[in-house]
Amino acid sequence: MSRFVLIHGAWHGAWCWYKVIPVLEHQGHEVIAPDLPGHGIDRTPPNRVSLKSYTDRICDILDASEEPAILVGHSMGGIPVTQVAEYRPDRIRTLVYLTAFLLPNGMSLFDEAQTHDDSLAPPNMIFSDNDPSYVNFRMEALRETFYGDCSDADNTLARSLVTPQPQSPLMTPLQTTAENFGRVPRVYIEALQDKAITPPVQKKMYTNLPCQQVMSMDTSHSPFFSQPERLAGHLLSVIE
Repeated sequence: MSRFVLIHGAWHGAWCWYKVIPVLEHQGHEVIAPDLPGHGIDRTPPNRVSLKSYTDRICDILDASEEPAILVGHSMGGIPVTQVAEYRPDRIRTLVYLTAFLLPNGMSLFDEAQTHDDSLAPPNMIFSDNDPSYVNFRMEALRETFYGDCSDADNTLARSLVTPQPQSPLMTPLQTTAENFGRVPRVYIEALQDKAITPPVQKKMYTNLPCQQVMSMDTSHSPFFSQPERLAGHLLSVIE
């Protein structure tokens, strides 16, 4: 039995893994999918959320077991799992980046996102003039950006559950070293129809920071909705 820790992306919560969790559990594995602070049912105010609060939550989960986990980050979730690998390299068996931000030391998600001219995500982000602690997303653009090949039911679910995204974790540069983060095995799962983090950007990231393996899925940004069993199969292949 292996231990999987699944970390959601921006605006999302643990709810996005609802199809993947039972597939992994059916195979006898332990699966933990937390809400990061300020996401899902966690009501931490955005102005109290930081990259450190994200990483503290994940580190607490890793510290609760002596068994190293397969730590999976989707999209923005690639940022905290990278930072956690710096803090807890011995608690992680493999890092899995699911169409996620895979960035080097000193770079923030915001730094990288500013270079994504072909992404639908930045043009549809809504910043508040009154409260700079969070950013919303245009509801009318959710489907095309994130769920292009997903069912109507999953689109409706997502529309009802997305929450404002705290800004601080997006702006905070990663602090990593070759001695810690650099020694944790990593795998990338690319999504070939992704309009949020497009395939060329994904390739650029996993080329700049090479991974032991790159797997491809012909999906939108959300394979946990559109191809959950195949995604679970990729995750299970990491432990073979």
